[in-house]
Amino acid sequence: MRQPKFRHSLLALAVASVVSMPAYAQQEEQTEENEVKGLERIEVTARRKTESLQEVPVSVSSFGAGDLEELGVEDITELQQRIPNTTLQVSRGTNSTLTAYIRGVGQQDPLWGFEPGVGVYIDDVYIARPQGAVLEVMDLERIEVLRGPQGTLYGKNTIGGALKYVTKELSGYDEFAIQGTIGSYNQRDLKLSGQTALTDNFFIGGAIATLQRDGFGEYVNTGDDNYNKDLLTYRVSAKWLLNEDMDLKFSYDKTKDESNSKGGHRLLTSLVTGQEPYDDVYDSNTAMPVDNLVETEGWSMVFNWDINANWGFKSVTASREGNTDTNIDFNSTGEPIFMVPAIYEDEQFTQEFQVSYTNNSNFDFVGGVYFYDGEACGVFGTVLPLYLEALGGVTVDNGGCVQTDSLAIYGQANYDLNDDWALTLGGRYTRDEKEAEVYRYTYLGVHYINRDPADSYGDPFAVNSEFNTKADWSRFSPHVALNYRVNDDVMLYGSYSNGFKSGGVDMRADQSLNPTINEPYDPEIVDTFELGFKSELAEGRMRLNGAVFYSDYQDMQVTVQRVVEAGISSQVLNAGQSTVKGIELESVYAATDTLNFTAVVGYIDAEFDSITYSEPATGEITDVTDAWSFQNTPKTTYSLGFNKTFEMESGQIVWSGNYAFRDDTQMFEIPSRLDQSDYGLFNTSVVWYSNSGQWNVGLHGKNLGNEEYRVGGYNFGPTFGDDAVVAYYGDPRTVSLTVGYKF
Repeated sequence: MRQPKFRHSLLALAVASVVSMPAYAQQEEQTEENEVKGLERIEVTARRKTESLQEVPVSVSSFGAGDLEELGVEDITELQQRIPNTTLQVSRGTNSTLTAYIRGVGQQDPLWGFEPGVGVYIDDVYIARPQGAVLEVMDLERIEVLRGPQGTLYGKNTIGGALKYVTKELSGYDEFAIQGTIGSYNQRDLKLSGQTALTDNFFIGGAIATLQRDGFGEYVNTGDDNYNKDLLTYRVSAKWLLNEDMDLKFSYDKTKDESNSKGGHRLLTSLVTGQEPYDDVYDSNTAMPVDNLVETEGWSMVFNWDINANWGFKSVTASREGNTDTNIDFNSTGEPIFMVPAIYEDEQFTQEFQVSYTNNSNFDFVGGVYFYDGEACGVFGTVLPLYLEALGGVTVDNGGCVQTDSLAIYGQANYDLNDDWALTLGGRYTRDEKEAEVYRYTYLGVHYINRDPADSYGDPFAVNSEFNTKADWSRFSPHVALNYRVNDDVMLYGSYSNGFKSGGVDMRADQSLNPTINEPYDPEIVDTFELGFKSELAEGRMRLNGAVFYSDYQDMQVTVQRVVEAGISSQVLNAGQSTVKGIELESVYAATDTLNFTAVVGYIDAEFDSITYSEPATGEITDVTDAWSFQNTPKTTYSLGFNKTFEMESGQIVWSGNYAFRDDTQMFEIPSRLDQSDYGLFNTSVVWYSNSGQWNVGLHGKNLGNEEYRVGGYNFGPTFGDDAVVAYYGDPRTVSLTVGYKF
């Protein structure tokens, strides 16, 4: 049962205490026996150089490896609870596909060929697809989340922000760590990591993790697990110090997720079978195999050259590929009514050359050139055996490929005008070229999809779509920021940033329903103005950062799917003009040398200013400005937490906890029964660290109130004789025990 008065009082407390920095920073050594310790310096690389968090005129949250270990964070989606105006969730059908939104901007549709609005990076390498982007926390140094357009330094498709997953650096020291976890639903995790030096100038390292868990529920009609986890991930790396000025690092990583495909929770009684919604939202039925496979892997080669005291050069060469083979039963009754097997395949090659300069006093610059060559392919089959039943069913195969070639040239300079004022100027020119091949064939009979249309089931009964198209776009994205150092502890800044998200082609295109669907849709453009401050108060015991922002959002890409008499019509609209504005506050306060309080508050007001929708079947134009709303963008988010340290003879115990609140959330562009009302999650952790620092034991409880909350779903209404309104949910209450050893 929700307690609104209690939640409002928490929000008031958050604002009154002037809210939080999510990096739960450890404290520096005290200089006097009874002095309260200050907060440690947090370093980030938001501007492609190492700086203090408090010196960067960017809204950024940073989480160190120790912070994540202390909180028991398992993957990047848990950070949603500790970052304002941010959505990081597992997408509908798998454990590994990411739904990411920052300040109202993200990727609505994880289908191949569509572009994200939040860029994900592993070290310096851009991850183009959401499949496999739910990154596990393993052998890392930190995670940074940058909010607002980051196009100047991080490129297209970062118009909402960027998430940087920074792996642990190879140091040449002998290190080894092992960590085992057991927990609710038979959780069984094991992580190993280590590194060493083979010679004085050649280091190697690696990490591997196996993550296992039974399902939160089951497929009632088959007995298979639903929402289980079966994942293996590993990484190896080597670093060669060529000389005192040059080094070369090679990295390879692979993740294999064989968790079952997820079954949705029906929200309505089936018109065909009479099946009522199950009491347990994690239970489902399926008429399909539950086999599911998501594989991602990639390598990178990074060359660094300190040319002299002022100049530096970096080359980043990388290649990645991913494969997904999954099954989605949209109807979730156990009867073969609306089944969709799907295959995604993608590969990318990137090359970046970067030059940096600093005069070690009042000027620095970073710039370079970036190449991207990627292909995303896929096919899904809509299997409808009850439709045209006399003909033995119907199968619709929809597939194709998108080839993307991108070139960008960028640069950004920071100049200290004097001791108090600093100016940042930057820009990036991007040119995108896309070529797409799309087909949609209808066959009589029930078939499973083929990877190649040439290997199909004979001649199709109907050719709904079969076309090739190409397009190109170019954009210059500027950035300017001016910051003023009030004193040693307070900085004010103002900035303007432009973001560019590439256009594309609707890979679900059905020309038989919409003859002009082969025409590419346009890019998204965001212009964001931000005023902010960074401060350290109370003699270094409080860190308080905040920002207000205003974004002019143009041509938002909205995927609209509607059930029509002849099938399901899909189109991608460029949704006119939108306005997004909001406030963010983050703070941490060291009340004593053993007690910290943290808080995060975000408020966002996002609305469409002008948008019309054309019905595919009739061509009728409808003004939907007042009917549509932003999805995955709750108005208010906040988190309140604490961190208390207890000194013992055997070591140190750290007790931490937080309450994270999210306001009402709309799943799609129009209101539906899938929409999630406001909710809050309680979490707590108790971790013991040995005096030697080698052992740690942690007890972690998450979602202790066992809140049921939706993170996605499908809403097709009456479809092929039945409805297809199904929801997917976040994790229930879990408790885990972790034991770690390292040297």
